[in-house]
Amino acid sequence: MTTIGLRRMRPRDPAEGHRAASPLELLFDLVFVVAVGFAATNLHEIEAEGHISSAIVSFAFVFFSIWWAWLNFTWFATSFDTDDWLYRVMTFVQMAGVLVLAAGVGPAMQDGSFTIVVIGYVVMRLALVGQWIRVAASTSEYRATALHYALGITVVQALWVAILFLPEGWPRFVAPVLILLEVLVPVWSESRAQTTPWHTHHIAERYSLFTLIVLGEGLVASASAVIDGLRHAEHLGPLLVLAAGGLVIVAGLWWIYFSHEQHDHIRGLPSALVFGYGHYFVFAAAAAVPAGIEVAVSADAGEADLSHASVAATIAVPVALFVLAIWALALRPSLSVGWNTVVVVLTLAVLATIAVPEVSLVATALLVAAIVVVLEVADARARR
Repeated sequence: MTTIGLRRMRPRDPAEGHRAASPLELLFDLVFVVAVGFAATNLHEIEAEGHISSAIVSFAFVFFSIWWAWLNFTWFATSFDTDDWLYRVMTFVQMAGVLVLAAGVGPAMQDGSFTIVVIGYVVMRLALVGQWIRVAASTSEYRATALHYALGITVVQALWVAILFLPEGWPRFVAPVLILLEVLVPVWSESRAQTTPWHTHHIAERYSLFTLIVLGEGLVASASAVIDGLRHAEHLGPLLVLAAGGLVIVAGLWWIYFSHEQHDHIRGLPSALVFGYGHYFVFAAAAAVPAGIEVAVSADAGEADLSHASVAATIAVPVALFVLAIWALALRPSLSVGWNTVVVVLTLAVLATIAVPEVSLVATALLVAAIVVVLEVADARARR
């Protein structure tokens, strides 16, 4: 340890026992959920106005910026969390970037103005560059990997800043290219040098906790929408059905996600990339479900400019996406062909409920509950 209280940023032991999320990591997650909540709220508002396609595109882009910064911090921390004062300060800088990004979510999704989002995003990413430089200075084994990360992230951030100066309309065409470059940086960095030492149990716990927080945010948002609707509704029956159905759906998604251990699916770089990147769909779908429930509440009050089928789709589609994503990432390898087929068929049936929008919510809730039952029965038979 040096005289100014810094530790050398050496790799953590990937086999370390009882490795759990730190208080700093938990606070980090909570700050990110603020941005996720803003994104879900704006998704609901744009969907309720009848602009489904633009709502999905803007939400997908904004959510990528939130998720990608969280993912990179999480995988870095599992390998190099020294928890000294500089590490904490740099993490707080990333949190500040999240709050700036959160302030820009509304303008980005409502008006297509991404300046504030890009500024917040770049702040988060450049703070992580500083952490990678510390790694390069602290350990020769991972110096090349760290320098690849630092260089790749810095170049892409410069490009993000550059698109703010492009003529109006051009950024929407350039942004997908930059997103592709972002997701290629870890592939390039990890495959060309020493792979960083992930703690698989720690990573699985971090992903589980973030899923839990996002689903909990969904419960709060859905409850708030239903309570607000109850104040103005003349007929309580439909709102009570929405409240009950939303609770069953969120509880079922929680049950499905936590029905199987996930750490053993991270075995090397390819599986780590699939696990890490695939969770974009899990997180985004979990954040979109409460927006759909809020749209249904607005539609019940006559405040949504949507067809009944479109209202049903705002719930059924993210629910089906969540189940299919976690099935592909964690459930499929643990189930037999027969049980896998049943889960997929029930999930596709969730999408089919859009054709009968009058009962779509109830049917979706029942189908999610049926998937939970299937997983429990399959697990019980496997144990026997």
